[in-house]
Amino acid sequence: MSKQLLFFILFVIVVEYYTFVAVRTALRNTNSSLHLWLFFFYVILSLATLWSLYAFPHWGRTAWPSPTLKYIVNILITVFLGQVLIAAIMLLTDVVMIVPNVVRFFLSFRNHPAGGPTDSSRLIGRFTFISQTALLIGGALTSGLVYGMSNRYNYKLRRVRIPINGLPDEFKGLRIVQISDIHSGSFDDPEAVSQGVAAVMEEKPDLILFTGDLVNGRATEIVPYMEVFKALKAPMGVYSVLGNHDYGDYVSWPSEEAKMKNLEQLKQHQADMGWRLLTNEHVLLERNSQQIALIGIENWGARGFTQYGDMKKAVSGLEKLDISVKILMSHDPSQWDAQVRKDYQDINLTLSGHTHGMQFGIDIPGFKWSPVEYFYKEWAGLYQKEHQYLYVNRGYGFIGYQGRLGVLPEITSIELV
Repeated sequence: MSKQLLFFILFVIVVEYYTFVAVRTALRNTNSSLHLWLFFFYVILSLATLWSLYAFPHWGRTAWPSPTLKYIVNILITVFLGQVLIAAIMLLTDVVMIVPNVVRFFLSFRNHPAGGPTDSSRLIGRFTFISQTALLIGGALTSGLVYGMSNRYNYKLRRVRIPINGLPDEFKGLRIVQISDIHSGSFDDPEAVSQGVAAVMEEKPDLILFTGDLVNGRATEIVPYMEVFKALKAPMGVYSVLGNHDYGDYVSWPSEEAKMKNLEQLKQHQADMGWRLLTNEHVLLERNSQQIALIGIENWGARGFTQYGDMKKAVSGLEKLDISVKILMSHDPSQWDAQVRKDYQDINLTLSGHTHGMQFGIDIPGFKWSPVEYFYKEWAGLYQKEHQYLYVNRGYGFIGYQGRLGVLPEITSIELV
């Protein structure tokens, strides 16, 4: 048994124990018949949740038997996440209370009344209140995550104007629509996906850019949606790059040849949709003899992700040209701070995705927060440092959690000024 698996089993045991304690304490004062039925319901739900911890990764790696079963398992996973929050509150309570309890224990040898019935009743009442509060908060998280599953196709159009120094006159007002992280293997509603594509086309983009993760791992996942995404058209073209999921690194392939064949199929599917895939290379976009450069890099690995990107190769030859504006498509926003701002200060605008905004958080005008910000400094929206800009798209699709709570799927309409 691996250390990771052992740690996870211990983690689940702790979560289940503290949830059990919270439920038992909260039901202390209910009548015996209701107590029995509620406790029976909790046991059944807890067993189903434990089963979902096996089913979620197992079918996620292979294929879901049916959409209904997929969403049942996802709901059970949200129940477990609620249990985790309950357990965290109960554990924190234990940690906070252990000091006064130890002090009270030692004082009891000197002053017996200190441990009398009044203190005991007060302690039980306080613990009951904490247990009920923990269950309420955990239930609220689960309810919110279940509600978020209804938002998985609720596309939000975000318009942004980005000032670019030295922008040629012919490109002033250029409208770029960016989408990212389609994750077609998670889709189950072609009509809803089509509505998002229609929203892209309603912007009348001059240029459409896709910044990686077309699939979850297998090229075949995009096949049922190829006709949908073929509808993406723009006068200056549709360009794309690869994301970390596109290489098939998270699939168990029978051989390296099978993995490479999958990647080639994915590239061909993009070509068949009319997309121009940029793999560590650049193209020049021209309007009435004026040009800007569009650079597309393969996935630039950070935080354990495999490194495929090669910036030197991608920009090779550009140094010989008189190009005042350069736009980089890079799936992982970490590259902006780690490399682009340090070594490629002539790149005006970087477009990324990858984070999904963790599909969970608070994302309102003037304030945004998501747990993903503890892993990625730039995780959603527009960032600027000196004359360089980064825009991180929140993602068109979803993976893992079949929903979005607070952070909606995004279509970005960018105007260069």
